[in-house]
Amino acid sequence: MNNMTQHTQRLDEICATAPVIPVLKLDNAEQALGICTALVNGGLKVLEITLRNDYGLEAIKQISQALPDAIVGAGTVTTPEQYDACIAAGADFIVSPGATPKLLAHGAQASIPLLPGVASVSEAMAGMEFGYERFKLFPAVVVGGVDLLKAFYGPLANLKFCPTGGVKPSNADEFLQLPNVMCVGGTWMTPNDLIAQQDWNAIEALSQEARQLAN
Repeated sequence: MNNMTQHTQRLDEICATAPVIPVLKLDNAEQALGICTALVNGGLKVLEITLRNDYGLEAIKQISQALPDAIVGAGTVTTPEQYDACIAAGADFIVSPGATPKLLAHGAQASIPLLPGVASVSEAMAGMEFGYERFKLFPAVVVGGVDLLKAFYGPLANLKFCPTGGVKPSNADEFLQLPNVMCVGGTWMTPNDLIAQQDWNAIEALSQEARQLAN
């Protein structure tokens, strides 16, 4: 079994864990542990911790160690150097908002899989040249959402996607019913007001609701 086949199987296992992957921007250690514990307790064990601030890498390391049941993805990865730093921090998989040939080549030979971001058929085909069959559609709603994925399915039926960007409870089910959608990414389980109040019970309840999507 080659590396990309293993990566595809691993991504399928990860995305089968829950219908929603929370996309997180974490600011400090106390907040990170509170949010991620609530999400995991609510049944969302796959977490995408983004590198959108200086704390992101440390958050990946902290949560990987503190919550062994969590499957920690590193998000907003744009360079091979970031990719390697996330592996060293303990990430289980990598997510990128887009994909360059350099990043695709690096991910194809890396020890953990990359879920590369695409927004068009041409970008998906560029990923296929490196052996990728699983992608993040980003920003999903802006680039065409459900209708775009339906159009993708005809010529590219072997590919599956995790739509992220504009996905919320009101449209998540519509995405999840598509045959080429394996899960969705979203932020609605962690609204800013609940984080500010450190209302981890409310975040856990929202996670439990999200866990039931598409059932």
